[in-house]
Amino acid sequence: MKQVIDTPEAPAAIGTYSQAIVVNGFLFASGALGIDPATGDFAGADFRSQAEQVMKNVAAILKAAGTAPENVVKTTVFLADMQDFGTLNEVYATLFKAPYPARSAVAVKTLPKGGLVEMEFIASVGE
Repeated sequence: MKQVIDTPEAPAAIGTYSQAIVVNGFLFASGALGIDPATGDFAGADFRSQAEQVMKNVAAILKAAGTAPENVVKTTVFLADMQDFGTLNEVYATLFKAPYPARSAVAVKTLPKGGLVEMEFIASVGE
């Protein structure tokens, strides 16, 4: 049985998908952009502002699912520019601590709404 996670503390889905789904003890989250849920706009025009908001949005989805950053097992980060990789690592470490989740980070041609960073993740729940 699937449980839909939908919290107003993170941006609403901008398409035909859910913020996250819990099934069989795992949370599968859609990509989180650096959009401020209060305004519906990006938290800023720069990478750091958007990346910091991504971490806030990820934390909100985790909380809504009853889990926490330490239960994240895998992340995939999409970057508009691989030059931002160093800044990503700095901001990422504000939410995730060692042992870090497994992670992939890839540069993509474009992101939804012209975003600079997006992150999807998988976490365990109920432990």
